Amino acid sequence: MAKYLVLFGPPGVGKGTQAERLREEFRIAHVATGDLFRDNLKRETELGQLAKSYMDRGALVPDEVTIGMVRERLKEADTQNGVLFDGFPRTVAQAEALDKLLGERGGRIEKVLFIHAPEDVLLDRLGNRWTCKQCGAVYNLNSKPPKVAGVCDACGGELYQRPDDNLETQKKRIEVYTAQTAPLIDYFDQKGRLTRIDGQQPIEKVTADVRAAIG
Repeated sequence: MAKYLVLFGPPGVGKGTQAERLREEFRIAHVATGDLFRDNLKRETELGQLAKSYMDRGALVPDEVTIGMVRERLKEADTQNGVLFDGFPRTVAQAEALDKLLGERGGRIEKVLFIHAPEDVLLDRLGNRWTCKQCGAVYNLNSKPPKVAGVCDACGGELYQRPDDNLETQKKRIEVYTAQTAPLIDYFDQKGRLTRIDGQQPIEKVTADVRAAIG
């Protein structure tokens, strides 16, 4: 039976690392809304063009457009074993729509994995984050340093610090995340699907807790 999981966590908590491990271990598709938007915009799909019309005028993309993209993504072959939703849903309305969508496939969200850490820990991690210009791989000088300083392990590309990796921008991102997702965390908690995982722990311990939560 297909396995449907949701991964939540603020910027800097280490979601990306855990998402990659879950995707490989359970052989399920990794669906992140950022990737979906970029793909639809690049391919100039009907939904991508609709999303762009909102983005161009600085408006929020409506939930039904995002859900439409997820619906189309779920038609692809690699989702047959299940899906790890990363950074989605972002609102209670999206969560309800996703429940309905998965119900049409005879499935449901089994677990919502909420990885959390205090703001000071997140800011320290984000301040040490470096990104590959070529392939987009992310490194952290504290927890996941590259083998050679300034060089990507994966493709040999140059590492750099993104302009938005400054303290004020990151503080704002964490504030927005907290405000946006608090109602969603309550929503899944009330349904008994939420598991809180301490993101301050070493990466391997976080992975072990994630595995235990999934069972």
